[in-house]
Amino acid sequence: MDALGHVAFRAGRALARRRGSRPALHPHGVVLEGRLVVPDHERRWGVPWLDRPGTYAVTARWSRAAGLPRPLPDGLGLALRIEDVDGPGRALELLLTSSGRGGVTRHVPLPRTSATAGPYSTLLSYVVGDGRGVVAAFPVPGSARVPADPVVVGAAPGSRPLEFDLGLGTAAGWWPLARLRLLREASPGRYAFDPYLNSLPDFRPGERLAAIRVPAYAGSRVGRTAPPPS
Repeated sequence: MDALGHVAFRAGRALARRRGSRPALHPHGVVLEGRLVVPDHERRWGVPWLDRPGTYAVTARWSRAAGLPRPLPDGLGLALRIEDVDGPGRALELLLTSSGRGGVTRHVPLPRTSATAGPYSTLLSYVVGDGRGVVAAFPVPGSARVPADPVVVGAAPGSRPLEFDLGLGTAAGWWPLARLRLLREASPGRYAFDPYLNSLPDFRPGERLAAIRVPAYAGSRVGRTAPPPS
């Protein structure tokens, strides 16, 4: 780990220690359970689980990034753990942030007051088989506007599942990947989503900023297991 990586590690560890069991960023959120449904695509990506129809269990954590008081707009996060996509025990984790859908804005975090008012993206590019682009989740057309409040988001699937279309944004446009259906609120638990630790060889983050992000996530994991400072 180089000097910049050490700085990122210490910063992530210190912030996580101050927040105890909550993550260093996106401290206020709700955990939901659901399913990811992969249809039969015309395009083949060279990624086995994307190239065949299937359904996978999902644990999601929706959150407010800075923890600003409601109803102020905040950056919104949607962290996903997709189980068994590459065989039993082989999970894929994604961290998505409220953003735009354009060629530039898909890389930019955008604060919102509604959890279903627009897309969430990885901001940085992913390698997906023979493709490369930003992974994003779009609320399906006709989705009800759900206020950006963990309590409201957790209760929302009780009347209607929260549904998103996952896609890959490339230079040629957006390509459909799967349908995400969030079905119910789950036990809060202690989740530490890490898109580098839990990626796949054919579905992984690009190299940009990895030298900073990898040690920052590692520091956050270490900080959550340490006692808070007095």
